[in-house]
Amino acid sequence: MPSLILPRAAIALVWLYQGLWCKLLGRAPHHQKIVGTVPFLNSWQARQVLLGLGSLECVLALWVLSGFGAREAAVMQTLLLGSMNAAGLLWARNLIPDPVGMLLQNFVFLLLAFYAAF
Repeated sequence: MPSLILPRAAIALVWLYQGLWCKLLGRAPHHQKIVGTVPFLNSWQARQVLLGLGSLECVLALWVLSGFGAREAAVMQTLLLGSMNAAGLLWARNLIPDPVGMLLQNFVFLLLAFYAAF
């Protein structure tokens, strides 16, 4: 069995980019706009949710990199990504330029996550 370090590092980098760069450091303002469309959140709450998601994604990056509980990490990635995709399509579909592309890319990403877990 080949080493799983490279796929785990690739997965972790994606989570770190999305969490730290895009959400915590605010380098992707469209994330704020998308979360801001959730009807039961005011702008302050939307910002807190975004910071929480960014923090969770950073923790997930470390979890994946550690290799500990790899199967559970893959399931958690699926739940988080599935929830974010569903919420985005439900409330912010008009802000997502290519919904089919987003789903396809995330499906392939999750295939890599499960490959690295087994």
